Amino acid sequence: MKAMRLSWAAIAAVVVCAPAAAHHSFAAEFDANSPIDLKGTVTKVEWANPHTFFYIDVTDTTGKVENWALELGSPNGLMRRGWTRNSMQVGDVVTVAGWRAKDGGYKGNARSVTLSTGKKLFAGSSNPDGADASPTEAP
Repeated sequence: MKAMRLSWAAIAAVVVCAPAAAHHSFAAEFDANSPIDLKGTVTKVEWANPHTFFYIDVTDTTGKVENWALELGSPNGLMRRGWTRNSMQVGDVVTVAGWRAKDGGYKGNARSVTLSTGKKLFAGSSNPDGADASPTEAP
């Protein structure tokens, strides 16, 4: 009976931990050969694990507004790079350098974000070949 309980506990642990193992790699979702440079107005910021996301409205050359979802590193990783939850607010105009999603949608992985104050913060990108080495860079 004790062995049966232990077996069920082990199965439950695997089921609960499985989503963490499903975490994607950069290469699975983003194209390292498709760099993006965007400037837009922040519409939403989501501080969550395993990645922080923010959204910006970018106006294209025809005047159409596109809402981009941009992935950053984990909240803890961002704080080590000089970010705070107040670094970027809805309504701020920011400039983002990074890489576009492979599906061609309005989604990207940010390498760095230049805030409206001119301060440049690195995003803790999951790109192993393009991630920043320095924690922060001041203007």
